[in-house]
Amino acid sequence: MASAGKPRGERRTFIEEARRAQIIECTIAVLASHGYAHASLATIAERAGISKGVISYYFDGKEDLIAQVHAETMMLVTKLVLPAVATEVRASDKLRVYIEGSIAFVETHAAHATALLEIWNGLRTPEGRPAFDARSHEPGLEFLEGIMRQGQKDGEFRPFVPRIMALAIRGAIDCVLLQRVAYGDKVDLREAARELVALFDAAMRDVSGPRPTSAAPPPKARRGRR
Repeated sequence: MASAGKPRGERRTFIEEARRAQIIECTIAVLASHGYAHASLATIAERAGISKGVISYYFDGKEDLIAQVHAETMMLVTKLVLPAVATEVRASDKLRVYIEGSIAFVETHAAHATALLEIWNGLRTPEGRPAFDARSHEPGLEFLEGIMRQGQKDGEFRPFVPRIMALAIRGAIDCVLLQRVAYGDKVDLREAARELVALFDAAMRDVSGPRPTSAAPPPKARRGRR
């Protein structure tokens, strides 16, 4: 969305790009520390050391600013996680790297991850509905489904419904984020990543195949002579 102060299509200067990035970073910090309800433009401006009018030059109000924060944070997650996934060949390795990378983002970009959670819970449409519903997760779910279909095609994964498993994986990762926000460092993220990798590897692994030959029955005891 173009701001009121910057006509659509007009390129920003280096200084303007830097100022815009600063506002976004300060918004992330305020969302993480104050929550969505208290992330007012005044609070964000105070954090950035600027006036509210400067924010209005770059963004059309709080909703526009928050939407831009969400878009850029999701883009950052994508840049940090998906290229590493793409370097793997086997579906099981792709899934492992996806889970590890997603949870590592919660640790290395804690404020960004918390801000995302606040946005998901707080941002509303003009009609008062959540701006991000289940349909907002479609790109990520489709990506996971693609990994699973590859694993099934290659014989790594057993037959199952990729959509349901994708929902379970995404839900588990999001639950780790919720726990981390609630309990802080008490939640060991690396341990969580290891456990989720092991859990879903066991859940999807194709263990079918030739069954081991059962042991031969013991010989019958000889009857003694009468």
